[in-house]
Amino acid sequence: MGYPGREVITWHHPRRRAILPLDQLHISRSLARTLKKGAFRVTYDQAFEEVMRGCADRDSTWITAAIFRTYRQLHRMGNAHSVEVWVDGQLAGGVYGVHIGGAFFAESKFHRVTDMSKVALVHLAGRLRERGFALLEVQYWTEHLAQFGVIEISGGEYQRRLEEALRLECVFP
Repeated sequence: MGYPGREVITWHHPRRRAILPLDQLHISRSLARTLKKGAFRVTYDQAFEEVMRGCADRDSTWITAAIFRTYRQLHRMGNAHSVEVWVDGQLAGGVYGVHIGGAFFAESKFHRVTDMSKVALVHLAGRLRERGFALLEVQYWTEHLAQFGVIEISGGEYQRRLEEALRLECVFP
């Protein structure tokens, strides 16, 4: 976590973790219609910094300059990735996170056009599933994320799943 106005970055380790089981992704009927229309284009790792800026563009954010520099470096190293959703040639939404082994840690998502962050999350889950990933961690359970099938698990269960995922050698891009 970053703290506005400070160069400090802290590591949070919640007792319970939120994950999206990749085989249990739920897509609402309205989102299914949006996906079927396809009035968007999805890319990967084409606009990482712009996605981070979009995620940070809110009244209160933990994405500070120090966080931005750190994740930009992780992206250059091939460990941080983004999913971009474009509408009419403009970045309309996206999600970014970190990939290690067969685990993906989604950090944040945003939208400028209705449902485009949801489209990004669905495409992220699809990419991870097709490439053999075992874990998609989304940090904290929220009602918004629950609509996709996100569940909360204990720290012990999370650690077990994480260790299993880290043994995999998955490729994101």
